Amino acid sequence: MGEGYGSSPLATREERGLWASLPVPSILVGPDDRIIDINAAAEGFLNASIKGVAGTPVWDMIAVDAPLEEAFARARSTQSTLFVNDVDVGSGQRAPLQSQLQIAPLSGHDGVMILMISPRELAGRMTQNQSVKSAAKSAIGMAEMLAHEIKNPLAGITGAAQLLGMNLPPEDLELTDLIVAESRRIVKLLEQVEQFGNLTLPERGEVNLHDVLDRARRSALLGFGAQMKIVEDYDPSLPLAWGDKDQLLQVVLNLIKNASEAAGDAGGTIRLHSYYEHSFRLRRADGQGIALPLQIEVIDDGPGLPEHIAADVFEPFVSGRENGTGLGLALVNKIVSEHDGWISVSSVPGQTVFRISLPRADASRDIKNQDPKKIEAGNPPQKES
Repeated sequence: MGEGYGSSPLATREERGLWASLPVPSILVGPDDRIIDINAAAEGFLNASIKGVAGTPVWDMIAVDAPLEEAFARARSTQSTLFVNDVDVGSGQRAPLQSQLQIAPLSGHDGVMILMISPRELAGRMTQNQSVKSAAKSAIGMAEMLAHEIKNPLAGITGAAQLLGMNLPPEDLELTDLIVAESRRIVKLLEQVEQFGNLTLPERGEVNLHDVLDRARRSALLGFGAQMKIVEDYDPSLPLAWGDKDQLLQVVLNLIKNASEAAGDAGGTIRLHSYYEHSFRLRRADGQGIALPLQIEVIDDGPGLPEHIAADVFEPFVSGRENGTGLGLALVNKIVSEHDGWISVSSVPGQTVFRISLPRADASRDIKNQDPKKIEAGNPPQKES
């Protein structure tokens, strides 16, 4: 079919294997700017299959916040490469991500161009991962060292304030109550720090993720999420996960709590979505991969993440709330990483999506005895054909 739609010019087995293995979303564009082929990573990026997009004008499928058509046509006519840095690239199915674009002619196929999209959200997570871990380790180490010494005098201050309050008239109790309340708040913060620094690995076993989601939903509706509408959108055929059900419950509760607090008293809707994606894998430091087919999404319709912290939400002590500790999402990231999983976020006003990818229970033989230090949590899942 030549350069026909739905039939790729990459015909040999070697070419198809290389195309499928490309880790970044890649699109083959015909001479008339219509899509000829997309690789597996692009299917994930566009949330569409090759059958669904073949023959579609490429600029109808991807939105770039820069005038690109003229430069694209010039690169085709001169048979040259084109690099575009730091532009927002999105589609009708996903929020824009700041990305780098690489455009080049496909050798041996007149007028056919290859368009590669490199989202900086993934690249940033990869390059920042080690420095973030080092900084977090130093900060947590210092906090843990001080926590015990701080908690002891705080207990004494709290007890003394309570004793004083027993002999004060009602109009003066406000001051002692304030001392007690603030002391307890500091103790709670120190307990979060100690929890974040806990090196105990999860006690993993077979976990029904829908049980975890349902427990989190019911708990939230009885407490911090009482003003929210929480919708269940589950894949009933989802296999069992390999994880620690209590720690995974903590992860989902933290995400629901964040969404509820962002919504405020006005409330909003949270959608708990589960589905299966067979092609996602996490690359290990030794080159091997762990399949992460089980997907959980916590989706809210709130105001979105503040722009100044959107890229750093999984780092310790980064918070968008005035009195936030900045440890909630860092703890979530830590737990998911210790489950050999991956967590990502996309956020625009009106829709924030936290997505967790986890391994299946029947794949546990491959991972349960592995050294967790060999897992590179900074390497994003990649799609395979």
